[in-house]
Amino acid sequence: MNNSFDFSSFSKQSPKGIFVIYIALIYKVLKATWLLLIIVFKDFSKISSFNVNYIYAGFVFILLFLLVRAFLIYKNFQFKIKDDHFILNQGILKKTNTAIPFHRIQNINFKQNLIQQIINVYQVSIETAGTSKTEISIKALSLEKAIALKEIITKNKEFNTESKSESEIEPLLNIGFKELFKVSLTENHLQNLFLFLALLIGFFQQLQQFTDSIGKTETLDGFIKENTNALTVSVFLIFILLIALVVIALITSFVRVFLVHFNLKVYLKENAFEINQGLFTKKSIVLKKGKVQNIRISTNPLKRLIGISFVTFKQAVSGKTNNKKKEKLIRIVGCKKDQIEIIKNSLFHFADVERIDKKHPDNYYKRRIFMFTFLFLIVIYTALYLIFSHFEIFYSVLVVIPIVVFLVFKKVKKRFYKISDSMLLVGKGLLETHHTYLEIFKVQNIKMKQTIFQKRSNVADLILQTASGKIKIPCINYMDAVKIYNHTLYKVETTHKEWM
Repeated sequence: MNNSFDFSSFSKQSPKGIFVIYIALIYKVLKATWLLLIIVFKDFSKISSFNVNYIYAGFVFILLFLLVRAFLIYKNFQFKIKDDHFILNQGILKKTNTAIPFHRIQNINFKQNLIQQIINVYQVSIETAGTSKTEISIKALSLEKAIALKEIITKNKEFNTESKSESEIEPLLNIGFKELFKVSLTENHLQNLFLFLALLIGFFQQLQQFTDSIGKTETLDGFIKENTNALTVSVFLIFILLIALVVIALITSFVRVFLVHFNLKVYLKENAFEINQGLFTKKSIVLKKGKVQNIRISTNPLKRLIGISFVTFKQAVSGKTNNKKKEKLIRIVGCKKDQIEIIKNSLFHFADVERIDKKHPDNYYKRRIFMFTFLFLIVIYTALYLIFSHFEIFYSVLVVIPIVVFLVFKKVKKRFYKISDSMLLVGKGLLETHHTYLEIFKVQNIKMKQTIFQKRSNVADLILQTASGKIKIPCINYMDAVKIYNHTLYKVETTHKEWM
């Protein structure tokens, strides 16, 4: 254990933190005013020299103001450790004092963006259960001080991990360049392509706004129209465009996977996982096993062919899901079967639930999906016919209907549940397959819902609310739902284990 730093009295960040905070403030200002800056610089040559001086003075004033603000943020940001609590004082005009007991700490994450890597400091984020955002974020600490702080927090009885260094521990998972390439091949390329196209459309919209402001709209419209006409008369160009889109989707998937999961290493410690990954933004996450609410194992035909799966750890969140809470879904990519078994064994006893036969939803579930799917198709085809007035549109039904029927049967087949005395396993998916493992005593609330149509078919939905979100078991036999409902309540009420 590193005892070279004294955290019993208030301590500050590294002085380099002023630069990190300053750059972050400048970035926020640029992000909020970039369109205004474009308009100013567009007509910069037309501005008189007298007004230019005012503009320069304004920029200097803003930069100096942000520098003073960064210094004050740094100066007033002080933290210490007392009585197994992390205590933080911060604020310029509005002072705040935060005290977090160690047992509430869910993750301790190290992070380095490009600026922090250049000046050799680390951002330390301390996350607690039940919040939708990072509770504490220390922008700049030296590696030695960051490790010392993590050790003090993780060595207490509530958050105990092994004392061995990473160099002495063999990583459970070590993903290199070759494995990352395989992972990227199994990604959702269509989603990445839509993301790329959305960015491209956004860029053209901004470009159009810019050309409108400088009076060059006709030039841009003529260029787009000319190239669009060329594409419509050339089958070869359309084929090339489709190939280009496929290549772009593959490249986009690889770049995203490479940037996020570069040099991924997972260490299995006595009571925690340590996950290191990232290229431009390096992250090191310490995840307590006791804080994991449930895990989801995901695969698809390509992943199965390569022999890998993804493991997602779900932790406690509050309120509705948002982008901040998605950061609490910690995902490990490229796991092989034996590594998944080790992860499951380290978290809970799952063997009993896997030996139980699968139970699928009632046929009512399949009928309901078919009904809503075909109603949706009727609306879509009616709208297309009213817009284009071509009966030939309906010929595509010969292709669409078999695909839809196949996908519905796949969705129904992948929906199942298994329940043992202490564990629940829920399966679902369409193209991908997701298996969710949940210890029953971690259920916070359980609801049984039954519509008037379900009542006629003697089926009901079960919704299990956990600290990480909802797990739904749809359209199962009513008596089975009652048994699961009663069993879950019994396990929750009689357990002496901590759910978080």
